Amino acid sequence: MRAEALKGHLDGLLLAALEERPRHGYAVKEALRDTTEGRIDLPTGTIYPALHRLERAGLIAGSWSVVGGRRRRSYELTAAGRTALSRERTGWQEFAIAITAALGTRPWPATS
Repeated sequence: MRAEALKGHLDGLLLAALEERPRHGYAVKEALRDTTEGRIDLPTGTIYPALHRLERAGLIAGSWSVVGGRRRRSYELTAAGRTALSRERTGWQEFAIAITAALGTRPWPATS
């Protein structure tokens, strides 16, 4: 999927990837790839800055842990993040309905 198609939807995608449970950054990337059957496979250079931005906005909370001798940061949704995810889903559904109506298979109306 082209990156341009995801503009404006990245936050919702990341929040959805964290809805089920806390995940570290790379696991967020894997969750997106797995749930979309490989259609969305974002570079880590896109994922991590967005996670940091969502954390600064109070939509996710991060915490450090040590796994296998390595430090890693895991993220989980906050109450504000759950509310934002709900709004993102509603907005997406409205957007998808409008785009489906415009790009659907029915013939365009005559304009003469």
